[in-house]
Amino acid sequence: MKLIVATDNIDKVREFRQILTNPPFTIQSMREAGFSGVIIEDGSDYLENALIKARTVHQQTGGLVLADDSGLSIDVLDGAPGIYSARFAGESADYPTKIARLYQLLEPYPTDQWQAQFVCAIAAILPDQRVLTAVGIVEGFIAPESKGSRGFGYDPIFYVPKFGCTMAELEDDEKHRISHRGQALKKIASQLLDPISGA
Repeated sequence: MKLIVATDNIDKVREFRQILTNPPFTIQSMREAGFSGVIIEDGSDYLENALIKARTVHQQTGGLVLADDSGLSIDVLDGAPGIYSARFAGESADYPTKIARLYQLLEPYPTDQWQAQFVCAIAAILPDQRVLTAVGIVEGFIAPESKGSRGFGYDPIFYVPKFGCTMAELEDDEKHRISHRGQALKKIASQLLDPISGA
């Protein structure tokens, strides 16, 4: 069986493959599975957006489709950038630009108030159209400066107090064990295996 990941983000597909070790299915991106449309993410929260992506791709490809919506929420910025994390600072802005803009917004606040969360919501549409969902959250702070070369996105500025470093400084295995995406994906995988094995 194929597991279709509803994303154009190759880094996310890579993480899915790393986290789901030895799965009973082949993992494909939505483009590899033949999806050719455009997905309009107009949900009001992470889970709504994950469901929109999963359902849109499933309508065209069928099969087993998994979608995640994830982002960075910063307390003193009232949860921003939140569901707009990927589009923050403009549709075409790269992550260094987004990170620079975040530091501008955080400048008025002392660094001990830079609490933040990484949030990931995952939705799975099964071949029989049943829906499964899961959410993962990791707590941390925005680091005073960007550090680390692993990971992607906002990983270099997300400081994890338990490890004394940013997400981008963690080894892949350690990151996947504690990350928001790792948590959510493991929850959804435990739900997926029972319906698939019983089908």
